[in-house]
Amino acid sequence: MKQGFRQSMAGLHSWSGLILGWLLFAIVLSGTATVFRSEISGWMRPEIARTAPPDAAIEAAVRWLGAHHPKAAGWYLTAPDERIATTQAVFDDPAAPLGYRDIALDPVSGSPDVARATLGGEFLYRFHFELQLPYPWGRFLAVAAAMMMLIAIVSGIIIHKRIFKDIFTFRAGKGKRSWLDAHNVLGVLALPFHLMITVTGIVTLLTLVMPWGTTANYGDDLATAFAEAAPGLVSREAAGRRAPLAPIGPMLAAAQRAFGEGGRIGRVSIANPGDAHAIVTISNHDGDQLAYAARTVSFDGVTGRIIKQYVEARPAQQTYNVLYGLHMGRFAPEVSRWLYFLCGLALAATIATGLVLWIRSRPQARGVGPWLAARLNVGAVAGFPVAILAFLYANRLLPAQMPGRAEGEVSVFFWAWGAAIAFAMLRAPARAWREAFAALALGSAVLPILSFALTGRGLWSALAGGDWLFAGFDLTLFAFAALAAAIARRAGTKTAEAPLRRRAQAVPA
Repeated sequence: MKQGFRQSMAGLHSWSGLILGWLLFAIVLSGTATVFRSEISGWMRPEIARTAPPDAAIEAAVRWLGAHHPKAAGWYLTAPDERIATTQAVFDDPAAPLGYRDIALDPVSGSPDVARATLGGEFLYRFHFELQLPYPWGRFLAVAAAMMMLIAIVSGIIIHKRIFKDIFTFRAGKGKRSWLDAHNVLGVLALPFHLMITVTGIVTLLTLVMPWGTTANYGDDLATAFAEAAPGLVSREAAGRRAPLAPIGPMLAAAQRAFGEGGRIGRVSIANPGDAHAIVTISNHDGDQLAYAARTVSFDGVTGRIIKQYVEARPAQQTYNVLYGLHMGRFAPEVSRWLYFLCGLALAATIATGLVLWIRSRPQARGVGPWLAARLNVGAVAGFPVAILAFLYANRLLPAQMPGRAEGEVSVFFWAWGAAIAFAMLRAPARAWREAFAALALGSAVLPILSFALTGRGLWSALAGGDWLFAGFDLTLFAFAALAAAIARRAGTKTAEAPLRRRAQAVPA
């Protein structure tokens, strides 16, 4: 190690951040957006303005599913809450492209026909850890990127001697020095969050990338492994005899009593509906505790009697559930969700400034590598937000009755992202930065106006009528428009390069 330990860590930090940096930016930004996954889904279904109590919404959903999909192997329902009005339903359907359907049901009628077909915030949530790739390859790639980010964070901590001083150091208009200061400030300011979200993200997929414990203990007997990992779930084979499902209302009321004061209905799964061996399992709301999925009550679906109640108390599983809950952030009240969101943006900006700094630290570099990296920076950092914006525009502009409408919105997302990358390849980076962020600013400012014209729900009517979902969404879009306009104004401008100390030059990102 001729360079010394810290200089070696500097090289590791720089290259670990670059290798999967563009993918990491997309993973982090999509994950940040899904802090408000429910709100995004609500905005993308503007037809749903009414709501219903969770028990009434679940009853309506069960009635609709019983009438339209009685032969499904299972119905999996997520009850509405204060953040989203619809009931989310997942059930197997051989006619669906993936073999199952994930749809939003009106909380009053239980029908999916009230709202336009859309994946809503669920698309960004699943992209965050699956990258729209077949199982398990997207998850493998996402966890590899997370591990690379953990290496970059730890090596970044090692190479900074004055890490706490960096929180308060930013010198504007100094070229590369300013980029380094911005990278340091953004990285250090929310460092505990950056570490937490990275480590817990790896933990959520740990059994996928480290399956040896399961293999050593259970071999190929995955059914036993799953049963011991989740002993609260009751399962049994279908009897093959038709039997009507007992009224779901009394079961919901019994589960509510079991959850205790302040407990809420979260998810309801009905295995073998319409069969003599139907099982109804009701879980409490994820937001009722930090640990994820802590309490379940299972019923015989035909008689309605309680079969099993379970509260997770095993220390190891509780530790995992807490880490999983920390990453998901579903427990977080409104202020904490905004902190999650802002810290997520800071992490995305840390990655973006590191990518830019890698290029700025090599002004004389020639060849295909630096040329490609400079343009991929534009395609990733500016192009991915453009793709998300195009996804939102598609929700408003695609015909409501269009076949395959939800998949069409996703296609628009990827076409827009591909177009942004192609645009970046054809333009000089300085011009591409300005033009891409100018387009992002204009698009973000126009979308609330277009949305109001097409749906009748917008900022002014929302403020007057107390529609805080649309008011908050539109105000956030205007804030992003202002931010993108400021970046477009500054992007590509000439600044005097202040000389960096040799120590700083050894830490380019």
